[in-house]
Amino acid sequence: MNLYDDAVLVLKEYEGQDELRQAYLDHLAAHPDGLWKACHAGHVTASAVVVDPEHDRVLLTLHRKLRMWLQMGGHCEPGDATLAAAALREATEESGIPGLTLLPGGPVRLDRHAIPAPCHWHFDVQYAAVAPPGAAHAVSDESLDVRWFAYDEVADVADESVVHLLEAARARL
Repeated sequence: MNLYDDAVLVLKEYEGQDELRQAYLDHLAAHPDGLWKACHAGHVTASAVVVDPEHDRVLLTLHRKLRMWLQMGGHCEPGDATLAAAALREATEESGIPGLTLLPGGPVRLDRHAIPAPCHWHFDVQYAAVAPPGAAHAVSDESLDVRWFAYDEVADVADESVVHLLEAARARL
């Protein structure tokens, strides 16, 4: 199975957000290159919100380009075998934390958002990951800062999409 086939399977099995899920599937059906940044009609991305082992804090990154506190994530790469692997790779790279573990059950949420030209949309498939005990984070080249926030602080620093992702992750926990 390749990444495209995995993405289609993951989306077909995803429960909830039916209209949005169908938009993702329609996008991939119309764009066989719809997983890659080069697809200017939009592309699938993979992300993960990282929670601490005690499940009371979330690690967010201050995105260098967007200057917003966000979950870890980004573009799929040719070496990614699955969307889950892409999300885990991105979360590990951007958090600096080895040994993250994705929550079982697949993605916790989907979020489609507009991005600047030449591309038009990110079709983000969002997972949740748990950091190992004692994990130390680091700031990557893609970030200005990486910081732990208590759940009740997230709405004060991040946008609505991150708040909804955290709610979905907490429901899965």
